[in-house]
Amino acid sequence: MDLFNSPYLFLASGLVAGLVIGFFLRKRVVEGNEKNIKAQSRQIIETAIVEAEQLKKEALLQSKEAAYKVKQALEEELQADRDELKDERRQLKRKRDGLKREWDSYDRKQLELYKNEKRLKQLKDEWQEKHKEIDNLIGKQRYELSRLAGISQEEAKKLLMDSLESEARMDAAKRLAKIENEMKVEADRKAKNILALAISRYAGDYVADRTVSVVPLPSDEMKGRIIGREGRNIRAIEAATGIDIIIDDTPEAVILSGFNPVRREVARLALLQLINDGRIHPGRIEEVVEKVTRELEVTMREAGEQSTFDVGVHGVHVELMNLLGRLKYRTSYGQNVLQHSLEVSFLCGIMASELGVDVKIAKRAGLLHDIGKAVDHEVEGSHAIIGRDLAKKYGEAEEVVYAIGAHHEDQPPQSVIDVLVQSADALSGARPGARKEMLESYVKRLEDLEAIANGYEGVEKSYAIQAGRDLRIIVDSNKVKDEEATLLSLDIAKSIEDKLTYPGQIRITVIRETRAVEYAR
Repeated sequence: MDLFNSPYLFLASGLVAGLVIGFFLRKRVVEGNEKNIKAQSRQIIETAIVEAEQLKKEALLQSKEAAYKVKQALEEELQADRDELKDERRQLKRKRDGLKREWDSYDRKQLELYKNEKRLKQLKDEWQEKHKEIDNLIGKQRYELSRLAGISQEEAKKLLMDSLESEARMDAAKRLAKIENEMKVEADRKAKNILALAISRYAGDYVADRTVSVVPLPSDEMKGRIIGREGRNIRAIEAATGIDIIIDDTPEAVILSGFNPVRREVARLALLQLINDGRIHPGRIEEVVEKVTRELEVTMREAGEQSTFDVGVHGVHVELMNLLGRLKYRTSYGQNVLQHSLEVSFLCGIMASELGVDVKIAKRAGLLHDIGKAVDHEVEGSHAIIGRDLAKKYGEAEEVVYAIGAHHEDQPPQSVIDVLVQSADALSGARPGARKEMLESYVKRLEDLEAIANGYEGVEKSYAIQAGRDLRIIVDSNKVKDEEATLLSLDIAKSIEDKLTYPGQIRITVIRETRAVEYAR
């Protein structure tokens, strides 16, 4: 079988031809794609180059703009520095001119100083020469005076020193009187303003109790029941209370008499309960008196608590409050001591607020200043010292303790609080009608005042007037000079303070007059 003439050969040649044709076709397709890729690549590259050029131009413009701004800012800053340098140069020029003027002035002053020193040296030399001449003249004068007077130089010096000392004392007295008058006027004005303000702001009532109490009766028949059979009821009441019962002709009333106000109050309350109850016999009397005594103790404690509440003082020991309550039934020259203590506390607080002092401490010291009077009949000593010890015992502050002890000069005042308590105490006790004074002690105090004044040399007469608040002293004008009158008033005031005890203050007025008398004939 002929292989090349067979159909297989034809198929194989066709297949080869197809492969060749397919190869060339594929090659042409690949070459076409490669051309397209290259074209696209060139286009992308060209586009990128254009964009890069555009970005380059924009970046260049931005950098130029930033550089321009920086340059402008630098130029402005440089201009500001130039202006500042110009200002500094002008200031330096002004300072230089000023220094030049000052230097010229300094030169002139130095020249003047040199001339003045030269002139001063000349004057000093002249003064020394004149001083020598004066010394020589004084020496000659002293020699002549000693020769003419017949006394030595030492004796002359002594006479001169005595004369100078007398003149100095007189000048000192004059200045002392002037300064004292000025200070008195100013201090008196301020003190009067503060006291007047304190008095006007305080509107409390005072109570002037006496040593008797009156008990009203429903009828005069009750007097017989109070007396009892053979006087046993009245004796039982007097024995249980320690108070005298006076039954006289007074209609529908009996009088209780006694110096102990607490006992007198117990007797009054007990008698009122017995009268209301109607059962009056010794057993019932003792029972009622014991009951009233317990009730009165509660009443006194409540009065003490109320007094601390009224003045705004807190934290007071309970024993001190009990003692304050006892002052409700204690009197001094007829003045109720508890009311007096409240008044002193209020006055202290008002004056302390005006002076800028601690108001609470001032009120506390004023309220407790007479606390010693609650037990002064049981303890020996001054009520001020007793009160001081009680306040210290029950934990009061040192300022309060000292003020209590100093309010009657038992110890010298050391602070403003001490003086305020003294002033308020005198102010409360010295008001007209606040206290009653026995005639004998009143007259004795006036006599003592006049006796102290009459004991000084040069005093002719003395008169205690204004209830002993004012002492007028008439002196001999030949023995007491005007300047010595001031010293005399000070000495008498000091002597009165040392020797007498009195409420408030006493004004000493020294009167000196010169009379020239002649007759026309």
